[in-house]
Amino acid sequence: MPKAVGIDLGTTNSVIAVMEGGKPEVIVNAEGARTTPSVVAYKGDERLVGQIARRQAALNPQATLFEVKRFIGRRWDEIREEAARSPFKVKEGPGGSVRIEVAGKDYAPEQVSAEVLRKLVNDASAKLGEKIKDVVITVPAYFDNSQREATKQAGEIAGLNVLRVINEPTAAALAYGLERKGNETVLVFDLGGGTFDVTILELGDGVFEVKSTSGDTHLGGADFDQRIVDWLAGEFQRDHTFDLRKDPQALQRLIEAAEKAKIELSSASETTISLPFITFDPETRTPQHLERTLSRAKFEELTSDLLRRVREPVQQALSDAKLSPSDINEVILVGGSTRIPAVKRIVQDIIGKTPNESVNPDEAVALGAAVQAGIIQGDSALGDIVLVDVTPLTLGVEVKGGMIAPMITRNTPVPAKKTEVYTTAENNQPGVEIVVLQGERPMAADNKSLGRFKLEGIPPMRAGQPQIEVTFDIDANGILHVTAKEKTSGKEASIRIENTTTLDKTDVEKMVQEAEQNAAADKARKEKVEKRNALDSLRIQAVQQLDEAQNADQGAKDKLKAAADAAEEAVRSDDDAKIDAAQKALEEELRSFMTANQGAAQTGAPDSGPTVNTRKDDDVIDADFKPAD
Repeated sequence: MPKAVGIDLGTTNSVIAVMEGGKPEVIVNAEGARTTPSVVAYKGDERLVGQIARRQAALNPQATLFEVKRFIGRRWDEIREEAARSPFKVKEGPGGSVRIEVAGKDYAPEQVSAEVLRKLVNDASAKLGEKIKDVVITVPAYFDNSQREATKQAGEIAGLNVLRVINEPTAAALAYGLERKGNETVLVFDLGGGTFDVTILELGDGVFEVKSTSGDTHLGGADFDQRIVDWLAGEFQRDHTFDLRKDPQALQRLIEAAEKAKIELSSASETTISLPFITFDPETRTPQHLERTLSRAKFEELTSDLLRRVREPVQQALSDAKLSPSDINEVILVGGSTRIPAVKRIVQDIIGKTPNESVNPDEAVALGAAVQAGIIQGDSALGDIVLVDVTPLTLGVEVKGGMIAPMITRNTPVPAKKTEVYTTAENNQPGVEIVVLQGERPMAADNKSLGRFKLEGIPPMRAGQPQIEVTFDIDANGILHVTAKEKTSGKEASIRIENTTTLDKTDVEKMVQEAEQNAAADKARKEKVEKRNALDSLRIQAVQQLDEAQNADQGAKDKLKAAADAAEEAVRSDDDAKIDAAQKALEEELRSFMTANQGAAQTGAPDSGPTVNTRKDDDVIDADFKPAD
């Protein structure tokens, strides 16, 4: 059976891992790196993914997409502020969804994320020597239903079979607790590039039971970077009366410099940010440079409100689990932004313990996802491991008066199923519209609407008489399924979901086909590049032969040079037929030239210069040399 893998689809970087010999192992990508930047760039018909996309971002800012995970499964009105900070164009799509426009074409966040997943899986397939289809993908614990569904769809668009969607902190706990014995209560503090989660688990005897989870899906390392961006732009604007954030290329360079500065301040007390030629004076056209020194103290001042926001989810998780800080045995740090010294201090201040840094914060989530994949596939080396996760947010329906009636409360173990009976508010009401909500506020309007479910064809009855049975069913992925039927008449009615931000089945199928076409086009493009490079390498070899064989027959040299020149012209033309013909001709001329030249050398022809005689193993001295006097 082909192996299933675990994938940490991150905001900034992504990682893929697999079970090998009973242990989870990270799979390096084609570039030999253990992490892959979650960056996709579009250059004409070509798609670049990972580090190669990230490297060209400053020169192609409006077509290089990053931090797309912050938009996946979200409504436009939820991400307006974040969209305004991007060098590329983020806009409102159908039904209030989010779309990213590149060169006049709209892309759903799921499509962009699928490119990252495809890159990870293709590289891993090459390393493992087998085609990978089955995956476990992680999501922030505080992702809502739409975001989980959208992440699953991204996997489907990439042509993958998504076995499970698992919470990131839970995955990290699996990686941490795999080989540990005894009972522990663990708090996983996960501050990634775009989201923040806190999860409390009880570990022991192969059971990983989540007690509570809390978080903030609008808080991550990118927000810390943005504070540096705003500070740098403000400093420059004060001196030059120009806002660098209005220039996509300058903004991209600011974003990259901010991330680098944040990383450096994790180990240094100050760093220098130097951006030469950041822009040009609009009047004199003279180049403008930006150089500032940022201290750790100043950075903490710029991000003080973000650091305060870190505290509340930790305290909420403790309260929901009915635990005090002293009940926590270990604190596990996950996510690159937990390296920020101020963040570590806050965790230590709340819990009163030094965080455990035995797991790699960049890799723990993917390793845990690989463990979950192994559990699903029945990996015998894992033994009996039981994972009990929870739903992060309360799910309910809107009732008369604009209130929310909770159906499944937050931190309920999943999978979970709950049925409640509702009725009509008016006489002879032919149908009802059930608004499904997710959130913790008492008023429906203050929570997120997941969809509107219509139940029609109710027989004429007095208000309060119909018995409408609504069932909420959360699967192991944390994804919600809702059904409804009218009990009194015994008649069932279908439910139609409207106004969701996730893609419908037709859209997903269309994007799957498009992704497959793109993959085929990318393969053909790669083969064409490799063919061109092979011809150019052969041309270089021919030139080297000409340089080394100065005394070869002039006619043979002229023929080889002509074939090499034709090859150079074919490479520049990028014409497949011309390349094939040039390759064949050059191979023949080079083979003929090398054979003739080798024969001339062996026969010691007079016109071939000083003779270097070949010798057998029993010869003791070359005839061209003599003993010194």
